[in-house]
Amino acid sequence: MTPLAQAVLVICAVVLTVALVVTLASFRRATSRAEIVLQLVEREIRPLASQVEALAADVRALAQTANRELERVSGVVRRVEDISLKIARVVGVANSLASFRGITGVGSGLRTALSVFVSRLRT
Repeated sequence: MTPLAQAVLVICAVVLTVALVVTLASFRRATSRAEIVLQLVEREIRPLASQVEALAADVRALAQTANRELERVSGVVRRVEDISLKIARVVGVANSLASFRGITGVGSGLRTALSVFVSRLRT
């Protein structure tokens, strides 16, 4: 092998070695940065997780309170429905009494008219 070919091979090996060292150094810096970022994320996640658990407990309590209130409202609505049915029955009876009074009123009017007619016929 000629000395020129050997020199070219040595230069190529040196360039490849330098490129490999630079690449490994940048990879090392990237991994150390990633480790720092992961540590920061881990520090931030712990308090966040506890806050999320507290919020979930609050939501659970609110849902239970809402369910209890809806049950109370449902009971009130049932009572109002029962009362309105009773009032409707009373109104129906009152209407039937009113129509009965109307019929009796017409009957008494006819009876009075008949008595007047009979008294006039007699005279």
